[in-house]
Amino acid sequence: MKKLFFIVLCSVFMSTSIYAWKLVPLMVFFDDEMPIGNGYGKSPIQPPTVYIEDYALSFVTGHPDYILNIKDEDGDTVYATTVYSAQTQVTLPSTLSGNYEIELVMGYWVFTGWINL
Repeated sequence: MKKLFFIVLCSVFMSTSIYAWKLVPLMVFFDDEMPIGNGYGKSPIQPPTVYIEDYALSFVTGHPDYILNIKDEDGDTVYATTVYSAQTQVTLPSTLSGNYEIELVMGYWVFTGWINL
């Protein structure tokens, strides 16, 4: 009976922790301000996997370095930082509230999406 109770208790804790984090859907853009014939490939790239819970952004391990910009609805940058490859979490300022555009920049690749804080 104790084993069954323990299994049920563990499954409840695991299910609530999994659903607390929400996936941030990101779109991919290529910042193409370079002249024609720059030699860089423009093949599709997979956007990074980013989750959000309250004011914490979570990244999967093994990602490259990103520049993280949080922009308000007017397009003004309200928070910026570098997310290094060794980091798996970034805590956003608790003074932010509302809808914000999240922008991850990796070289000429830009990944954007929207978050609600």
